[in-house]
Amino acid sequence: RNPVSEALTAGLPVKQAYVAEGAERDDRLRDILKFAAEHSLPLLQVTRAELDRVTGGLVHQGVALQLPAFDYTDVEDIFDAAFEVPSWGLVVALDQVTDPRNLGAIIRSAAAFGAQGVVIPARRSASMTAAAWKTSAGAAARIPVARVTNLNQMLRRASGAGFTVVGLAGEGDTPLSGIPGLDGPVVVVVGSEGEGLARLVRENCDALVSIPITSAVESLNASVAASIALYEIGQQRVS
Repeated sequence: RNPVSEALTAGLPVKQAYVAEGAERDDRLRDILKFAAEHSLPLLQVTRAELDRVTGGLVHQGVALQLPAFDYTDVEDIFDAAFEVPSWGLVVALDQVTDPRNLGAIIRSAAAFGAQGVVIPARRSASMTAAAWKTSAGAAARIPVARVTNLNQMLRRASGAGFTVVGLAGEGDTPLSGIPGLDGPVVVVVGSEGEGLARLVRENCDALVSIPITSAVESLNASVAASIALYEIGQQRVS
């Protein structure tokens, strides 16, 4: 219900809203129904079984939205937006993150920490599916997402344009606090859930950094690592 509410208030072009018969009327659902009525949004009441079918078995809490296909942004527009923020430009790039829930969570963190956009590869990567939309809890409506055919080429362009490209790698030997250039435009690169950063992606990073963790845990989830890194960059910039 939270993602639906946030998507509505963000002004997404909703094609159809669904509510399950007998759904518990809490404050969130009442607000959703009120918004739909006030904005003349098409609202269809269906059985819970039908809503299960429409949502592909995802947990829906009795309400769902049907949206048009996601409209990806041009990566150059994200770069331009980053340079319009004096000394604070921030972009997140993902290297073969295949879990749409991780993608959605990273988008939400990127929005929360003031990034100007998220960049994903067109191949071997999660895309903006319903699961990614839902996990972003509406943040995908507030931050641009670009899809590129060649991530390494994009990283080289970013570096040439003045971005500091920072890759998150478990074996990185430099803490974020030790990376020069954080007071300027930064691209944070997050690797895949299983393999981390690809070799060529590593080579196109200006620095590889790690997040210190205890030996009891082998690695962090990709979206958790991204959130910690974005928070730390924010801390370094205000200190």
